[in-house]
Amino acid sequence: MVATSTTECPQAAEAGGEAMVRLCGVTKSYRTARGQLRIFDGLDAEIGRGEMVAIVGRSGSGKSTLLHLLGALDRPSSGQIYCASTLVNALNAKDAARFRNERIGYVWQFHHLLPEFTAQENVAMPLMARGMDRRQAMDEAAVWLDRVELADRATHRPGELSGGEQQRVALARALVTKPELLLADEPTGDLDETTSELVFGWMQRLHREQGLTSLLVTHNLELAGRCARVLRLEGGRLVDATRRDS
Repeated sequence: MVATSTTECPQAAEAGGEAMVRLCGVTKSYRTARGQLRIFDGLDAEIGRGEMVAIVGRSGSGKSTLLHLLGALDRPSSGQIYCASTLVNALNAKDAARFRNERIGYVWQFHHLLPEFTAQENVAMPLMARGMDRRQAMDEAAVWLDRVELADRATHRPGELSGGEQQRVALARALVTKPELLLADEPTGDLDETTSELVFGWMQRLHREQGLTSLLVTHNLELAGRCARVLRLEGGRLVDATRRDS
């Protein structure tokens, strides 16, 4: 069973409402040859269920590290991270892997598709990893490839697909398990402007259709401005940088 906690952060309790993600006094430090390198210094944040939030900041500010913490790929040095009442940083390795497979979808800048497998097989992988019969997993994968308009590319391997098509396969793979939270780390960073627009459009559409909570790390401020909120990482803290019309 995945460990859960009903304890709320004080900040979350004061804010009220239904939150998908809560960060409470999160710090993260790494030991280096020059001593401790502190990336985060008491991060407090709350992401509402159903929000699409962009995270921006200079290179090295910790944007990818933050996604790794939220997705139970890494642990904070101190503080608490909740996702839908699950105390993520308290999970052991086995439960963290299950949590990622069942509740989190990932899209990275580089698609990380397995080159020896077809698009359909790549999308089916997370389902087979949780024990689903191969035929059923392949059927589900076909449905998702159709949703991103790549049904005619199901038998193509990644090397036979364009960059935009590869990212759409990666998006289908991320969502085939029906996660609650989508984490996207520079998903358009390796694409040209036109293809970036198309991929981001697919993310927005599926975010709405699937009722997702989505966190998007990006250097593209134009795309960030089209999210419901923009959070900027600077000086080890998260600052609300949402653009509002005057």
